[in-house]
This record gives sequence, C-alpha cells and structure tokens, in this order.
Amino acid sequence: MNRRDFLAGLTLTGIATQLPVLAQSASVSGLLKPSRLKPGDTVGLVTPASPILKEHLKWIQLQLGQQELTVKVAPHVLSEYGYLAGTDQQRAADINQMFADPTVKAIIATGGGWGSSRILSLLDYDLIRQHPKIFLGYSDITALLLGLYSQTGLVTFHGLLGTSLWTPYSVNWLEKLLFDAQNITFQNPANIRVETLYPGQAQGRLVGGNLSVLSTLVGSEYLPSWQGKILFVEDVGEDIYRIDRMLTHLKLAGILDQISGFIFSQCTSCTPGEGNEPSLTLWQVLTDLIQPLEIPAWYGSMMGHIRDQFTVPLGIEVEIDTKQGTIAMLENAVT
Repeated sequence: MNRRDFLAGLTLTGIATQLPVLAQSASVSGLLKPSRLKPGDTVGLVTPASPILKEHLKWIQLQLGQQELTVKVAPHVLSEYGYLAGTDQQRAADINQMFADPTVKAIIATGGGWGSSRILSLLDYDLIRQHPKIFLGYSDITALLLGLYSQTGLVTFHGLLGTSLWTPYSVNWLEKLLFDAQNITFQNPANIRVETLYPGQAQGRLVGGNLSVLSTLVGSEYLPSWQGKILFVEDVGEDIYRIDRMLTHLKLAGILDQISGFIFSQCTSCTPGEGNEPSLTLWQVLTDLIQPLEIPAWYGSMMGHIRDQFTVPLGIEVEIDTKQGTIAMLENAVT
C-alpha cells in the first residue's frame, strides 16, 4: 500500500520544526490548558485536510456517542475541493467557528490526508487564545497541533481521529488524559517492546507528530522553539531513504542538536523501497543520526498510524526513561 493510501486515513479501520536561524515562532506568554471533557459535552467536528464520506461521518457520530459526547458538525465537514475538504478559507473558517462557539468544548479532526498546513495562516490565533479548547488529531493534523501550540501556547493532543477505530485500549488512554485529567505515565503493554537507541532519562516539554508534516514546516513560524524539548515523531508508508532525508533535514536545521530527548514512536509500513536496490535499514538510519546526539532516545512507543494508540499532549513537561520506554507527565494537560 502506498503513502497516499495510508495518509488518506479515512477507512473505518483507523489506519485512517523550525529553523532556529531563519524563522522563530510567535512569542507566546505562558501555556494554555483547555478544560477537561465531561459526559454530555459537545464536541465539534472539522475536516481540515482531505475529504470524508457521509458513511465516515455516521461512523464518527456513533463512536463519539458511545463516549457520551454530543456532536456538532462544522458547515464544511463533507465539502470537497479536489483532494481537499473544501477551500482553504472554508476549512479555516470551520475551525475558527468551532473555537468561537461557546457550546463546543473540544474539537476533533475527522481524518488526515493533506491540507492542514495550507490553512495555518488563515486561523484567528487571537480568538483561539481567548477560547482555549481541546484540539485532537494526528497524521496531517500535526500541522495544526504544532501551529496552535506555537502561536498561542495552547496544549494540543496527538491522538485519535474521528475516522480512527476507537478501540478500548485507545479510548482508555484518551479518557485518562482528557476526561480524568490524570498525570499519566505512558508505557507500552509488556508484549510490545521498545528498542533503546541511547540510554538514559530526560525532562522537557513533549512536542512532535508526523515526521513528513513536521519536516515540511521547517523554516516557517508555525513551529515552537526546540531548546530542551522532547521530540517524538512517527510516519507511515515511507521508503527508508525518505525517513533518512527528513531526519537529516532536521539535523541540518539545527533542531536535533537542541532537543533533550527523542522518540521515534512508529514507522508503519516503512520499507526499503521497490526492487532489489540496496538500502539501509531503519535501525541503521536511527543509529547514524540519533545515537551521536548522545541524548536519551528509543523506538517503539505507541503513537501514530497503528490500531491501538496513546493520546499524548503537546507542550506538557514530561520525563522519559529509555530503559522502561516511558513518558511520564509531570503536570496535567487539562484543567
């Protein structure tokens, strides 16, 4: 299956950065934490990237109803403009509207694909800063998670899309974080091991998301300062040389030299490529580029294009331990 098939991310299975010299993020005074979710709350659905079908919308409403949440659908959730879910102006207006709506307590992206980066300059960050809310998604939604955090200080959440398969495992982590406001220690089940790249412990604010999306934002204002951050990345359907190229890009941009810890969570269906051409393994790429940083780092945390996944907060202070493969929150993410 190719990358476009994966990044469309709209099947019911749910397999649904910054250059320190050239660009700096907007000055943000303090961290904004949204309010926790409660049963009966209204959540807004937006489609910031690729189109979804009516069948997908029905599926999302069913899933969220099972979490005792009421759904409010943005005007352009089912719109189409080529490979986008409506024009840039329409998709951005939906997000601005949901932040402005006092009845909406959280905003969930229906799916991924492509298009979120195109609307970053159209969002009303002053409005968003005045009405902080949970914003949830992953894959292409990485652009919005990072953009909202860098421009407003809002804690955003890398986790389930509306079209994901809301398994009991995934929902359990989401409820602990967003409903119960727990300070969670994220750790894989015993049967899913992590692989240590460089041993140790480190503290810092957790920031990251889809590597392909994050790397294309390098040089823009929509990434935070990287100094002392814990960077996590994930990807899907990429040839290994492309992963090499993107991580090298982060290295040359000075980003990898600033972070205090690194997690490559998952690289789903990342292969050497077609034919019998020689290739490095993913582990060789990570060994070449990450081990020399001599910072705590590992591979295998449950974030990304996988069936069961964590929902993790961007912007929250955490401590990582490579031996245990844990991400321990040092503060709550919602109030």
